[in-house]
Amino acid sequence: MRDPLSEVVKEMKPSGIRKFFDIVTEMKDAISLGVGEPDFATPWHVREEGIHALERGRTVYTSNSGLMELREEICKYLARRFNVHYDHKKEVIITVGGSEAIDIALRAMVNPGDEVIIPQPSYVSYLPCVQLTYGVPVICELKEEDNFKLTKELLLSCITDKTKVLILPFPNNPTGAIMEREYLEEIAKICVEKDIFVISDEIYAELSYNGTHVSIAEMEGMKERTVLINGFSKAYAMTGWRLGYACAPEKIMAQMTKIHQFAIMCAPTVSQYAAIEALRNGDDDVEEMRKSYDQRRKYLIKTFNEMGIECFEAAGAFYVFPNIKKFGMTSDEFATKLLEKEKLAVVPGTAFGDCGEGFLRISYAYSMEQLKEALSRIKHFIECL
Repeated sequence: MRDPLSEVVKEMKPSGIRKFFDIVTEMKDAISLGVGEPDFATPWHVREEGIHALERGRTVYTSNSGLMELREEICKYLARRFNVHYDHKKEVIITVGGSEAIDIALRAMVNPGDEVIIPQPSYVSYLPCVQLTYGVPVICELKEEDNFKLTKELLLSCITDKTKVLILPFPNNPTGAIMEREYLEEIAKICVEKDIFVISDEIYAELSYNGTHVSIAEMEGMKERTVLINGFSKAYAMTGWRLGYACAPEKIMAQMTKIHQFAIMCAPTVSQYAAIEALRNGDDDVEEMRKSYDQRRKYLIKTFNEMGIECFEAAGAFYVFPNIKKFGMTSDEFATKLLEKEKLAVVPGTAFGDCGEGFLRISYAYSMEQLKEALSRIKHFIECL
Protein backbone atom coordinates (compact mmCIF):
# COMPACT_ATOMS: atom_id res chain seq x y z
CA MET A 1 0.00 0.00 0.00
CA ARG A 2 1.31 3.47 -0.84
CA ASP A 3 1.63 6.06 1.90
CA PRO A 4 -1.81 7.63 2.43
CA LEU A 5 -0.40 10.68 4.21
CA SER A 6 0.62 14.12 3.00
CA GLU A 7 4.37 14.73 3.24
CA VAL A 8 3.70 18.33 4.34
CA VAL A 9 1.49 17.22 7.21
CA LYS A 10 3.88 14.45 8.26
CA GLU A 11 6.71 16.97 8.58
CA MET A 12 4.68 19.38 10.72
CA LYS A 13 5.55 19.32 14.42
CA PRO A 14 2.75 18.98 16.97
CA SER A 15 2.02 22.01 19.11
CA GLY A 16 4.61 22.54 21.82
CA ILE A 17 2.02 24.28 23.99
CA ARG A 18 -0.01 21.14 24.61
CA LYS A 19 2.83 18.81 25.63
CA PHE A 20 3.19 19.97 29.23
CA PHE A 21 -0.51 20.76 29.60
CA ASP A 22 -1.43 17.17 28.76
CA ILE A 23 1.02 15.85 31.37
CA VAL A 24 -0.10 18.18 34.14
CA THR A 25 -3.76 17.19 33.83
CA GLU A 26 -2.88 13.77 35.27
CA MET A 27 -0.47 15.04 37.97
CA LYS A 28 -1.88 15.50 41.48
CA ASP A 29 -1.42 18.98 43.06
CA ALA A 30 0.15 20.30 39.87
CA ILE A 31 -0.25 23.89 38.68
CA SER A 32 -0.24 24.91 35.04
CA LEU A 33 0.65 28.37 33.79
CA GLY A 34 0.83 27.08 30.26
CA VAL A 35 -2.50 27.79 28.61
CA GLY A 36 -3.53 31.18 27.27
CA GLU A 37 -7.10 31.09 28.50
CA PRO A 38 -8.75 33.73 30.71
CA ASP A 39 -9.60 32.52 34.21
CA PHE A 40 -12.72 34.69 34.10
CA ALA A 41 -16.07 33.22 33.17
CA THR A 42 -17.78 34.75 30.15
CA PRO A 43 -19.70 37.78 31.51
CA TRP A 44 -23.17 36.77 32.64
CA HIS A 45 -25.08 39.11 30.32
CA VAL A 46 -23.22 37.55 27.35
CA ARG A 47 -23.97 34.00 28.52
CA GLU A 48 -27.58 35.01 29.07
CA GLU A 49 -27.87 36.19 25.48
CA GLY A 50 -26.55 32.80 24.34
CA ILE A 51 -29.15 31.05 26.51
CA HIS A 52 -31.91 33.24 25.08
CA ALA A 53 -30.76 32.45 21.56
CA LEU A 54 -31.16 28.74 22.33
CA GLU A 55 -34.54 29.32 23.94
CA ARG A 56 -35.72 31.20 20.86
CA GLY A 57 -34.58 28.36 18.63
CA ARG A 58 -31.87 30.38 16.89
CA THR A 59 -29.95 27.25 16.01
CA VAL A 60 -29.96 27.31 12.20
CA TYR A 61 -27.20 28.30 9.79
CA THR A 62 -26.38 31.97 9.38
CA SER A 63 -25.11 33.37 6.11
CA ASN A 64 -21.59 32.27 5.24
CA SER A 65 -20.21 35.63 6.31
CA GLY A 66 -22.06 35.59 9.61
CA LEU A 67 -24.99 37.51 11.06
CA MET A 68 -25.36 40.90 9.42
CA GLU A 69 -26.13 42.41 12.83
CA LEU A 70 -22.86 41.08 14.28
CA ARG A 71 -20.81 42.34 11.35
CA GLU A 72 -22.34 45.79 11.82
CA GLU A 73 -21.40 45.76 15.50
CA ILE A 74 -17.84 44.70 14.68
CA CYS A 75 -17.46 47.62 12.28
CA LYS A 76 -18.83 50.05 14.88
CA TYR A 77 -16.47 48.62 17.49
CA LEU A 78 -13.36 48.86 15.28
CA ALA A 79 -14.21 52.43 14.30
CA ARG A 80 -14.86 53.42 17.91
CA ARG A 81 -11.87 51.72 19.50
CA PHE A 82 -9.16 51.75 16.82
CA ASN A 83 -10.23 54.24 14.14
CA VAL A 84 -10.41 51.55 11.46
CA HIS A 85 -13.41 51.57 9.12
CA TYR A 86 -14.88 48.64 7.18
CA ASP A 87 -17.98 47.88 5.12
CA HIS A 88 -19.93 45.26 7.09
CA LYS A 89 -21.51 43.87 3.92
CA LYS A 90 -18.36 43.29 1.87
CA GLU A 91 -15.29 43.39 4.11
CA VAL A 92 -16.07 41.32 7.22
CA ILE A 93 -16.41 37.58 7.89
CA ILE A 94 -17.18 35.73 11.13
CA THR A 95 -14.90 32.74 11.66
CA VAL A 96 -14.42 29.82 14.02
CA GLY A 97 -11.94 31.61 16.25
CA GLY A 98 -9.06 33.74 15.08
CA SER A 99 -7.22 30.58 14.03
CA GLU A 100 -9.61 29.91 11.15
CA ALA A 101 -9.25 33.51 10.04
CA ILE A 102 -5.46 33.12 9.87
CA ASP A 103 -5.81 29.90 7.87
CA ILE A 104 -8.27 31.17 5.26
CA ALA A 105 -6.42 34.48 4.85
CA LEU A 106 -3.20 32.66 4.00
CA ARG A 107 -4.95 30.18 1.71
CA ALA A 108 -6.68 33.03 -0.11
CA MET A 109 -3.47 35.00 -0.67
CA VAL A 110 -0.47 32.68 -0.96
CA ASN A 111 0.62 30.82 -4.07
CA PRO A 112 3.15 27.97 -3.97
CA GLY A 113 6.60 29.52 -3.68
CA ASP A 114 5.42 32.87 -2.30
CA GLU A 115 7.41 33.93 0.74
CA VAL A 116 5.60 34.76 3.99
CA ILE A 117 7.56 36.56 6.70
CA ILE A 118 6.82 35.22 10.18
CA PRO A 119 8.31 37.16 13.10
CA GLN A 120 9.19 34.74 15.92
CA PRO A 121 8.74 34.01 18.77
CA SER A 122 5.05 33.97 17.87
CA TYR A 123 1.83 31.96 17.88
CA VAL A 124 2.30 28.35 16.88
CA SER A 125 -0.26 28.26 14.03
CA TYR A 126 1.39 30.67 11.60
CA LEU A 127 4.15 28.36 10.40
CA PRO A 128 2.02 25.25 9.68
CA CYS A 129 -0.67 27.35 8.01
CA VAL A 130 1.94 28.76 5.61
CA GLN A 131 3.33 25.27 4.98
CA LEU A 132 -0.15 23.98 4.09
CA THR A 133 -0.40 26.60 1.34
CA TYR A 134 2.97 25.44 -0.09
CA GLY A 135 4.22 28.93 0.61
CA VAL A 136 7.74 29.50 1.89
CA PRO A 137 7.95 30.61 5.54
CA VAL A 138 10.72 33.13 6.19
CA ILE A 139 11.48 33.33 9.90
CA CYS A 140 12.28 36.81 11.21
CA GLU A 141 13.89 36.45 14.64
CA LEU A 142 12.82 39.13 17.11
CA LYS A 143 15.42 40.17 19.66
CA GLU A 144 15.16 40.75 23.39
CA GLU A 145 17.36 43.85 23.12
CA ASP A 146 14.67 45.34 20.83
CA ASN A 147 11.98 44.39 23.35
CA PHE A 148 10.86 41.78 20.81
CA LYS A 149 9.53 44.46 18.43
CA LEU A 150 9.75 44.14 14.66
CA THR A 151 12.18 46.86 13.62
CA LYS A 152 12.42 48.26 10.11
CA GLU A 153 16.01 47.01 9.81
CA LEU A 154 15.01 43.48 10.76
CA LEU A 155 12.08 43.47 8.34
CA LEU A 156 14.18 44.76 5.45
CA SER A 157 16.73 42.00 6.04
CA CYS A 158 14.00 39.38 5.45
CA ILE A 159 12.46 40.80 2.28
CA THR A 160 13.23 39.32 -1.14
CA ASP A 161 11.60 39.67 -4.54
CA LYS A 162 9.42 36.67 -3.60
CA THR A 163 8.01 38.21 -0.41
CA LYS A 164 4.24 38.55 -0.57
CA VAL A 165 2.87 38.54 2.98
CA LEU A 166 4.04 39.73 6.39
CA ILE A 167 2.35 38.29 9.46
CA LEU A 168 2.19 40.94 12.18
CA PRO A 169 1.59 39.22 15.55
CA PHE A 170 1.13 42.08 18.02
CA PRO A 171 0.35 42.30 20.90
CA ASN A 172 2.53 39.24 20.88
CA ASN A 173 2.02 35.72 22.12
CA PRO A 174 4.35 34.60 23.80
CA THR A 175 6.48 37.65 24.61
CA GLY A 176 3.84 40.24 25.50
CA ALA A 177 5.57 42.74 23.20
CA ILE A 178 3.60 45.49 21.49
CA MET A 179 4.23 47.77 18.52
CA GLU A 180 3.74 51.47 19.20
CA ARG A 181 2.59 53.82 16.47
CA GLU A 182 6.07 55.03 15.48
CA TYR A 183 7.24 51.45 14.85
CA LEU A 184 4.10 50.57 12.89
CA GLU A 185 4.48 53.65 10.70
CA GLU A 186 7.96 52.50 9.70
CA ILE A 187 6.68 48.97 8.94
CA ALA A 188 3.75 50.37 6.97
CA LYS A 189 6.03 52.53 4.83
CA ILE A 190 8.15 49.49 3.93
CA CYS A 191 5.08 47.40 3.08
CA VAL A 192 3.77 50.06 0.73
CA GLU A 193 7.17 50.58 -0.93
CA LYS A 194 7.82 46.84 -1.34
CA ASP A 195 4.19 45.97 -2.23
CA ILE A 196 3.75 43.53 0.68
CA PHE A 197 0.44 42.45 2.18
CA VAL A 198 -0.06 42.14 5.93
CA ILE A 199 -2.02 39.70 8.06
CA SER A 200 -2.34 41.58 11.36
CA ASP A 201 -3.32 39.27 14.22
CA GLU A 202 -4.85 41.62 16.79
CA ILE A 203 -6.58 39.08 19.03
CA TYR A 204 -4.94 40.70 22.11
CA ALA A 205 -5.72 44.27 21.03
CA GLU A 206 -7.79 45.01 24.14
CA LEU A 207 -5.03 43.70 26.40
CA SER A 208 -2.60 46.59 25.94
CA TYR A 209 -1.39 48.21 29.14
CA ASN A 210 0.53 51.30 28.05
CA GLY A 211 -2.23 53.06 26.14
CA THR A 212 -4.66 52.04 23.41
CA HIS A 213 -3.65 49.47 20.81
CA VAL A 214 -2.85 50.84 17.35
CA SER A 215 -3.74 48.85 14.22
CA ILE A 216 -1.53 48.97 11.14
CA ALA A 217 -4.74 49.04 9.07
CA GLU A 218 -5.14 52.64 10.27
CA MET A 219 -1.88 53.71 8.57
CA GLU A 220 -1.88 55.47 5.23
CA GLY A 221 -1.97 53.01 2.32
CA MET A 222 -2.40 49.96 4.57
CA LYS A 223 -6.12 49.19 4.78
CA GLU A 224 -6.13 48.04 1.15
CA ARG A 225 -3.25 45.63 1.82
CA THR A 226 -4.14 44.37 5.31
CA VAL A 227 -6.21 41.50 6.67
CA LEU A 228 -7.12 42.43 10.25
CA ILE A 229 -7.85 39.46 12.50
CA ASN A 230 -9.50 39.63 15.90
CA GLY A 231 -12.01 37.72 18.00
CA PHE A 232 -13.81 37.29 21.28
CA SER A 233 -11.75 34.64 23.08
CA LYS A 234 -9.27 36.82 24.96
CA ALA A 235 -10.93 40.18 25.57
CA TYR A 236 -14.36 38.78 26.47
CA ALA A 237 -13.29 35.45 28.03
CA MET A 238 -15.16 33.54 25.30
CA THR A 239 -12.59 30.88 24.34
CA GLY A 240 -15.03 27.98 24.15
CA TRP A 241 -17.55 29.92 22.09
CA ARG A 242 -15.07 29.66 19.17
CA LEU A 243 -15.70 32.97 17.51
CA GLY A 244 -13.36 35.27 15.62
CA TYR A 245 -13.50 37.56 12.63
CA ALA A 246 -11.46 38.96 9.79
CA CYS A 247 -11.71 42.29 7.98
CA ALA A 248 -10.13 42.78 4.59
CA PRO A 249 -10.50 44.52 1.22
CA GLU A 250 -13.40 43.13 -0.78
CA LYS A 251 -11.10 41.50 -3.35
CA ILE A 252 -9.39 39.41 -0.65
CA MET A 253 -12.52 38.86 1.42
CA ALA A 254 -14.43 37.35 -1.50
CA GLN A 255 -11.83 34.57 -1.77
CA MET A 256 -11.63 34.05 1.99
CA THR A 257 -15.41 33.67 2.07
CA LYS A 258 -15.26 31.10 -0.70
CA ILE A 259 -12.87 28.92 1.31
CA HIS A 260 -15.00 29.39 4.42
CA GLN A 261 -18.11 28.30 2.47
CA PHE A 262 -16.62 24.96 1.59
CA ALA A 263 -14.72 24.26 4.81
CA ILE A 264 -16.93 25.64 7.58
CA MET A 265 -20.26 26.94 6.18
CA CYS A 266 -20.71 29.37 9.09
CA ALA A 267 -19.50 30.04 12.62
CA PRO A 268 -21.66 28.83 15.56
CA THR A 269 -24.97 30.70 15.49
CA VAL A 270 -25.58 30.89 19.24
CA SER A 271 -22.07 32.26 19.72
CA GLN A 272 -22.74 34.98 17.18
CA TYR A 273 -25.80 36.23 19.08
CA ALA A 274 -23.81 36.24 22.31
CA ALA A 275 -21.02 38.21 20.60
CA ILE A 276 -23.46 40.95 19.58
CA GLU A 277 -24.25 41.46 23.26
CA ALA A 278 -20.53 41.44 24.14
CA LEU A 279 -19.77 44.22 21.66
CA ARG A 280 -22.77 46.35 22.62
CA ASN A 281 -22.50 46.12 26.39
CA GLY A 282 -19.14 44.57 27.22
CA ASP A 283 -16.77 47.55 27.51
CA ASP A 284 -16.91 47.55 31.32
CA ASP A 285 -16.20 43.81 31.42
CA VAL A 286 -13.14 44.23 29.22
CA GLU A 287 -11.84 47.08 31.36
CA GLU A 288 -12.32 45.09 34.58
CA MET A 289 -10.41 42.11 33.20
CA ARG A 290 -7.66 44.30 31.74
CA LYS A 291 -7.08 45.96 35.13
CA SER A 292 -6.82 42.55 36.80
CA TYR A 293 -4.36 41.27 34.18
CA ASP A 294 -2.30 44.42 34.53
CA GLN A 295 -2.00 43.89 38.28
CA ARG A 296 -0.84 40.31 37.72
CA ARG A 297 1.57 41.41 34.97
CA LYS A 298 3.29 43.89 37.26
CA TYR A 299 3.49 41.34 40.05
CA LEU A 300 5.14 38.69 37.87
CA ILE A 301 7.69 41.03 36.30
CA LYS A 302 8.64 42.48 39.70
CA THR A 303 8.92 39.06 41.34
CA PHE A 304 11.00 37.53 38.54
CA ASN A 305 13.43 40.42 38.64
CA GLU A 306 13.68 40.10 42.44
CA MET A 307 14.56 36.42 41.94
CA GLY A 308 17.38 37.42 39.62
CA ILE A 309 15.54 36.13 36.54
CA GLU A 310 15.67 38.75 33.80
CA CYS A 311 12.21 39.54 32.46
CA PHE A 312 11.58 42.44 30.11
CA GLU A 313 8.44 44.50 30.69
CA ALA A 314 5.75 42.90 28.57
CA ALA A 315 3.12 45.51 27.67
CA GLY A 316 0.39 43.40 26.05
CA ALA A 317 -1.49 40.09 25.99
CA PHE A 318 -1.29 38.03 29.22
CA TYR A 319 2.15 36.45 29.06
CA VAL A 320 5.64 37.15 30.34
CA PHE A 321 8.75 35.73 28.71
CA PRO A 322 11.50 35.38 31.34
CA ASN A 323 15.09 34.70 30.27
CA ILE A 324 16.49 31.53 31.90
CA LYS A 325 19.78 31.27 29.97
CA LYS A 326 21.85 31.89 33.12
CA PHE A 327 20.86 28.45 34.46
CA GLY A 328 22.68 26.56 31.70
CA MET A 329 19.70 24.51 30.59
CA THR A 330 17.66 24.49 27.43
CA SER A 331 14.12 25.80 27.71
CA ASP A 332 12.76 22.28 27.38
CA GLU A 333 15.12 20.93 30.07
CA PHE A 334 14.21 23.73 32.48
CA ALA A 335 10.46 23.26 31.90
CA THR A 336 10.70 19.47 32.21
CA LYS A 337 12.68 19.59 35.49
CA LEU A 338 10.41 22.28 36.90
CA LEU A 339 7.41 20.05 36.21
CA GLU A 340 9.08 16.96 37.68
CA LYS A 341 10.42 18.61 40.83
CA GLU A 342 7.86 21.32 41.59
CA LYS A 343 4.75 20.12 39.72
CA LEU A 344 4.55 23.39 37.81
CA ALA A 345 3.94 23.49 34.06
CA VAL A 346 5.18 26.32 31.86
CA VAL A 347 5.85 26.38 28.12
CA PRO A 348 9.41 26.31 26.70
CA GLY A 349 10.14 29.31 24.52
CA THR A 350 11.09 27.00 21.66
CA ALA A 351 7.40 26.08 21.24
CA PHE A 352 7.15 29.47 19.52
CA GLY A 353 10.22 29.19 17.31
CA ASP A 354 13.87 28.27 17.64
CA CYS A 355 14.77 31.81 18.72
CA GLY A 356 12.66 31.22 21.83
CA GLU A 357 15.50 29.10 23.19
CA GLY A 358 16.54 30.30 26.63
CA PHE A 359 13.08 31.65 27.51
CA LEU A 360 9.85 30.40 29.06
CA ARG A 361 6.31 31.51 28.34
CA ILE A 362 4.30 32.01 31.49
CA SER A 363 0.65 32.97 31.32
CA TYR A 364 -0.84 35.22 33.96
CA ALA A 365 -4.42 34.44 32.98
CA TYR A 366 -4.68 32.73 36.36
CA SER A 367 -5.69 33.85 39.84
CA MET A 368 -3.24 35.75 42.04
CA GLU A 369 -3.38 32.86 44.49
CA GLN A 370 -2.19 30.44 41.81
CA LEU A 371 0.45 32.85 40.54
CA LYS A 372 1.89 33.40 44.02
CA GLU A 373 2.11 29.66 44.64
CA ALA A 374 3.64 29.07 41.20
CA LEU A 375 6.32 31.71 41.73
CA SER A 376 7.09 30.24 45.14
CA ARG A 377 7.73 26.91 43.42
CA ILE A 378 9.97 28.54 40.81
CA LYS A 379 11.95 30.26 43.54
CA HIS A 380 12.41 26.98 45.40
CA PHE A 381 13.42 25.26 42.17
CA ILE A 382 16.19 27.71 41.27
CA GLU A 383 17.45 27.84 44.86
CA CYS A 384 17.98 24.06 44.69
CA LEU A 385 19.89 24.09 41.42
